[in-house]
Amino acid sequence: MKITIIGTGYVGLTSGTCFAEVGHDVICVDHDQAKIETLLQGKIPIYEPKLADLVKKNVDAGRLNFTTSTKQGVEFGEAIFIAVPTPPQPDGSVDLSFIEKVSREIAACLSPDLGHRVIVDKSTVPVKTGDKVEQTIARYATAGSEFSVASNPEFLREGSAVDDLLNPDRVVFGSNSAQALSILREIYQPFNAPMIETDINSSELIKHAANSFLALKISYINAISAICEKSDANVEEVAKGIGLDHRIGSAFLNAGLGYGGSCFPKDIKAFIAIAEELGQPFDLLKEVERINERQLEQFLDKIKEKLWVLKDKKIALWGLAFKSNTDDVRESIAIKLAKELLAQGASVHAYDPKALETAKKFGGLSGDIHYYNEPYALLEQADALVIATEWQEFTSLDFPKVKQSLRTPLIFDGRNLLDPAMMNNLGFEYVSIGR
Repeated sequence: MKITIIGTGYVGLTSGTCFAEVGHDVICVDHDQAKIETLLQGKIPIYEPKLADLVKKNVDAGRLNFTTSTKQGVEFGEAIFIAVPTPPQPDGSVDLSFIEKVSREIAACLSPDLGHRVIVDKSTVPVKTGDKVEQTIARYATAGSEFSVASNPEFLREGSAVDDLLNPDRVVFGSNSAQALSILREIYQPFNAPMIETDINSSELIKHAANSFLALKISYINAISAICEKSDANVEEVAKGIGLDHRIGSAFLNAGLGYGGSCFPKDIKAFIAIAEELGQPFDLLKEVERINERQLEQFLDKIKEKLWVLKDKKIALWGLAFKSNTDDVRESIAIKLAKELLAQGASVHAYDPKALETAKKFGGLSGDIHYYNEPYALLEQADALVIATEWQEFTSLDFPKVKQSLRTPLIFDGRNLLDPAMMNNLGFEYVSIGR
């Protein structure tokens, strides 16, 4: 089928590439000329495992193309996926201005001679956004234009987005149009996954409900980790014991600094705002947020308890990305931690395998911050090492060398990456979470 994707961020670029990989003809639209030129060369502006190779492969095969023209995209694709940003507003609600703008742009390009077009919202949006998109397009489109609106939320995880899209655990799409549902069914036919077809409101709600539940699991195990510390229990053993219950499952039961990134914090705030607007306050999610914020505060308290005064202390920081296998620093807990350390007067010396450049550009760090391209040089005479992102690389480094470089052999592990017994045997004072 011929598919158009409007927006070439994480969601749009990965979705379009994976649609091309399974045999569809895809054109991706973005108004950023420099980005389009980069993509036409088979290169990508982000780090995502496997994605660069697939982009080049499908560009070379002629199944994947890029343009800055919305008109070209609307004329090309029988299904037009909207994958533009939906950033949070100061009150936590979702800024839908990009969705509204794209809806008007699509409407301006529709005409009766094009035939039917399915407009598919792939961005994470509040429930009932589809109604607004349909109203907007109907208002601005040429009379007689044929279209329907659908919702198709994505469930990809940065760092494993390609695998998540090519091998999804489920595909969700919803519409009040039988024709739209039929087209989406055909688009996803090559994907071996359960298909959930719903009305459009239920489809939109599923994404916020799923992400909020996963964030709840993270905050739950982090709350348990604090109880473990008070009772000399081990949160990893507790997590294993409850995670083996098939009704609970082990995923997202890893204690640490809390959730971050471009999805969970935004989606939790949005769902709280959606519930408030519907007259049904979601107090449980407000507590999920509070626990997440408290987790970073408690970790900072551990650092201050050991180092007493942070002013003029040299802190070596491993990790800046919000999670491993990505260069994304949006809402990164590691960045928030670095900002707090800098605010306390510490000198922060940071390394990340992939996120150094994005941290420099978008991290908002200022003051006594220093960046390193390898993990050892920043350790020289540091008062402590702090691990803030769960890169597996950090587990296989030369820790005798690490100990020799540090001023004091003190490690604060915010991701429970290392083995406490091994670190203690090597002579480190090792502080982790819930263990």
